[in-house]
Formats: sequence, structure tokens, C-alpha cells
Amino acid sequence: MNAVQPGSVSTAPVGADLSILRRRRKRNGAARWVTASALVVSLLALTPLAFVAAVSVETGWATVQQLVFRPRVAELLVNTALLGVLAVPLAVALGVALAWLTERTDLAFRRGWSLLAAAPLAIPAFVHSYAWISLAPAIHGLFPAVLVSVLAYFPFIYLPAAAAMRRLDPSIEDVAESLGLKPWAIFFRVVLPQLRLAVWGGALLVGLHLLAEYGLFALIRFDTFTTAIFDQFQSSFNGPAANMLAGVLALCCLGMLILESGTRGKARYARLGPGSARQPRIHRLGRRTAVMAQLLPLATAALALGVPLITLGRWLVEGGIEVWRLEEILPALGQTLLYGTVGALLTTLAAIPIAWLSVRSPGRFHRFLEGCNYISSALPGIVVALAVVTLSVRFARPLYQTVITVLLGYLLMFLPRALVSLRAGIAQAPVELENIARSLGRTPSQALWGITMRLAAPGAGAGAALVFLAIVNELTATLLLAPNGTYTLATGFWALTSEIDYTAAAPYALIMVLMSLPLTWLLYRQSQRVAGR
Repeated sequence: MNAVQPGSVSTAPVGADLSILRRRRKRNGAARWVTASALVVSLLALTPLAFVAAVSVETGWATVQQLVFRPRVAELLVNTALLGVLAVPLAVALGVALAWLTERTDLAFRRGWSLLAAAPLAIPAFVHSYAWISLAPAIHGLFPAVLVSVLAYFPFIYLPAAAAMRRLDPSIEDVAESLGLKPWAIFFRVVLPQLRLAVWGGALLVGLHLLAEYGLFALIRFDTFTTAIFDQFQSSFNGPAANMLAGVLALCCLGMLILESGTRGKARYARLGPGSARQPRIHRLGRRTAVMAQLLPLATAALALGVPLITLGRWLVEGGIEVWRLEEILPALGQTLLYGTVGALLTTLAAIPIAWLSVRSPGRFHRFLEGCNYISSALPGIVVALAVVTLSVRFARPLYQTVITVLLGYLLMFLPRALVSLRAGIAQAPVELENIARSLGRTPSQALWGITMRLAAPGAGAGAALVFLAIVNELTATLLLAPNGTYTLATGFWALTSEIDYTAAAPYALIMVLMSLPLTWLLYRQSQRVAGR
């Protein structure tokens, strides 16, 4: 038996304690680094709201009254209200009706109709408007704006509604039928209430897109806050007027978020207790009803897909080989790919600390940091762009209209797309593997990058793809923030359509559609997986 001699010192426990302290310091240092990174990104995400508040305070109440309480703002508010009141319910009705036909009836070719119902998302909204203007140059105003908006955005209702219908418990409908309810009564009293969360979420997306859209309404010549802000900024560089309109627009967006949150309800529908999974009920359509039912998806596909694609084909055929001006198209494609790739990479990297904290340390403060990053995505791109312009002009003038400001705008607008996918990927990576790596001497940062991020790579890749394709089709912020001489596919298309050169614009539109197809397929497959198919 070994004994410690008097006057001697045992160094083994001290060395072990020092080793433990060093590991704790490294772990705490890494945690502080991740938290600090997440805090910086989250504070940047609050820049648009801070911009709106600061401009209002700086302008002064007298000037705010003069700029906000005037007939022009009232006209824009009426246009916005009419657009939302008409377009959102029509998009909801169309999306839910198509979801019902393709998921809960024996409609012929319903799988094909299901894919075609999601396909309009592959066509940018301003390309929809371009196609309709090419078909009927005289159309303009509210009702054409409503028509094109519904055709461009109804898939945001269709996809979640269809996914929710696949998950409904058919036993509830069986009980309702046993109580004597007719099929239509079962739909409105049993099925539709269970779709509330899906429909309300999709309606919110449609409403936010209506507030943020510029190209669609500018081509259709329908004034909205976004078109007015852009025209004000481009024509006279009138900062206070444009900024006040941006503030009103931001308040409209926040009001829409509050409205959706307060009206979605708290009811939840779930199976309690044992029971085997059953396939959803498939309703039989009679011969005459089936023929009539085919008209809805057929008409929708013809208007939402046929018109844009046929119009593009017509312009390409009329233009011939000369319309493919490769000396202009290839540089535009190169800049688009460069902005998309770099923007997607930076946005995904910025989302990693927030996603890791939300999964590994889901406290109140970290949930608050995560929530901050969804604010900018709910605001129109033009508000984000004006915030970045103001920030760069006042505090970093050399950065004004540089690539850095463009990438910062993309990061603020599209970070949630990367964050959602990353969070799902990190949640699927077992935390035990991180702990094992640390026990083997890896630092927390090494464990995060070497273990967790490797396992979360598919989620990171999906998020980066979503950001990339969003950047490819982004127009408003790019027009305001990009350096002089920037020529992407979207800005090149816009410049040519502004000159009424629809033939030369067709190749740009076609390339954007082809590049958007993977995103549409990804969203469609994701809705299928969520529903367990």
C-alpha cells in the first residue's frame, strides 16, 4: 500500500483538476463564441424594425403627419386592403378545393393534377404578370392584379392544405356520417376546421407576398406601397417620403402577423389512445360530377401554367436564334450564380449558431434570438433594402451599393429558410456523439464542425438550396442595393420588360423558371414526406 510521505505533495489530483478546468474553459469559451455570433446575427435581423422606429423619431411628428396622413397614403391603403380582401380568400378557396379533389376524391389523374397544382411556384410572380401583359397589353388595375396574384400564390395554400388532408383521422368523418351528416356538411363542419392551421399559415404567406411584391404589380400598373416606395426612391431620392411609406408598410405586415396569430384559434386535432393508422377516405365522384370536377384543375393549370409557358414559347419562337444574346445572357447568368452561391453560403453559415443553440440549448433567451430572425423575412424586401441603404449611407458610406450590402440584404431576408432546414438537420444529429467527441479531446467547436455539421449536411444543403433559388428570383432588393453595372437574370429581365422588349426578355424568364424547378420539386416532396407518403 502506497502512502504519502510527510512533507510531500501529491500532484496527480491537481493535474486532473487543471485538465478539467481547461476543458470547461474551452467549452464555456466555445459556448460564448456561438452565443455571441447568434446575438450579432439576431441584432442585424432587427435592423429593419429599428430603421422604421429611428426614422419616425428623427423625422418628427409634424413631418410624419404631413407625409403619412395624406390622400396618396389613403389611396395605397385602400388598394392594399382591396387586394388582400379579394386575393387571399380566392387563393384559399382555390387551394383548398384543389387539395380536396386531388387528395380526398377519386378524380382521374389526381397525382398528376397534384404536381401541376404546385408547379406555378416555379414561375416568379413578375413572370406571371409579364405573360399576362404580353397576352393582353391593355389589362391593368385591381382585378387583373387579383387574378395574377391568385394564380401565382395559390400553391402556398394548396401544399399545406393537401398535406393536412392526408393526415386527417377518417374515424371523425365516420362518426359524423353515422350521425346523419351529408357529405357537404361533413366537409364544412368536420374537415375544414381541422385545416385551420394549415390554411391560416398559407393565407399569411400569401398576404405577406402581396405586400412585398413589386414586379407583378408594376407591370400590371396597380399601385401598392411597394411600387410607390420604389418609384419615390428611384425618381426623386426623397428619403423621408419613401421611409415613411416603408414604415406604414412595415406596420401593415406586423398587423397581418398579429391578425393571423389572433384568429388561427387554439383548437388542435389529434388521435388519443391506441388505434391503427388508416388511409384517408376517398370520396367517389359520379360520372357527371367527375367530368365537372376535372374542369377546375384543368382551368387552373391552363391559366397558371399554360399562359406563362405558351407566352414564353411564342416570344422565343418569334425571336428565333437572335433572341439568345449570349454576350448579355451569359454574364447575367454568371452574376446570378455568383450572388446565389455566395449569398446561400454566407446565409447558411450565419444560421448555424442560432440553429445549434435552438436545438442544444432551447432556453428563453435563445428562443428569443431565434424569433428575431423571422422578423425581417416577414417584412417586404424593399423595407429591408431601405434599412440597409440607410445603415450603409450613415455609418459605412464606402459599403453603399457594394456587393457587401447586397449580401447583407439577402441574409436578412432569407436567413429563416436556411435556419429551418438547419435546425431540423441538427436535431437529427445525436448529442451523444458530440459528448463522445469532447471526451476524446475534441473542443466543442471541433465537435460541432466535425461531427454534428457532417450529420446535418443534408439539412444544411436543403437550406442553402432554398436560399440560392430565392436569391435567383429576387428583384426589388437587388435593384436598390446592387452596385452600378450589376446585371443578374432578374434585373436583366426587368430592364428589358421596362423597355417593352418582351422578346429579348423571354430567355431570361425561361432560365429563371428552369432554375426554380428544383425548389418546386423540393417543396412538393417535402409536403409528401410531412404527410408520411
